[in-house]
Amino acid sequence: MDQIKEYGQEELTHKGENIHLISIIGEVEGHEQLASGMKATKYEHLLPLLAKIEDDEEIEGVLIIINTVGGDVECGLAIAEMIAGLSKPTVSLVLGGSHSIGIPLAVAADYSFIVETGTMVIHPVRMDGTFIGVAQTYNYFRKIQERINTFVTKHCEISKERFTELMNATEIMTKDVGSILVGEQAVKEGIVNEIGSLKEALEKLYKMIRE
Repeated sequence: MDQIKEYGQEELTHKGENIHLISIIGEVEGHEQLASGMKATKYEHLLPLLAKIEDDEEIEGVLIIINTVGGDVECGLAIAEMIAGLSKPTVSLVLGGSHSIGIPLAVAADYSFIVETGTMVIHPVRMDGTFIGVAQTYNYFRKIQERINTFVTKHCEISKERFTELMNATEIMTKDVGSILVGEQAVKEGIVNEIGSLKEALEKLYKMIRE
């Protein structure tokens, strides 16, 4: 119970198979601590946890439950790379939303689900605070965006051209560029594998472990 309360983690056992549950909720916190009272997923907790999962022979699979508004790009990508690098079967389940950097986190798993009412928001990289508006800064932004696009398209079925098109759409979001995909739309675009909820996600993970 303490792990659920503090870190959103739990060990699940079904017919002898042991899986580790990880939840990525709120905002992915980066190198700076978020304001008090904000729900956050701390990357400094998840990185060593994922390394421990890889090294633990008793853990046979990982279920990642996602409901995030996004957050720190560098740290979100670091978590996604760690998930993608696990040798054990991984399944992600998007509940509520998997926005912005949440998209790489969702597709990092071997197989992904989204509930019918779940949403994914695709938009260009943003940066808070003051920055110098020079060519080098915009080149840096482009490099970050390219890293995200490359990771996403490498780990799901959407093409880089289509992902970029959705990212830069101007007719969907009122005050911003980008796209909002709901449930089946995310599946049709090739970002998520399947519509499903907890039952389907667990069944798929247990099947992957047995195979």
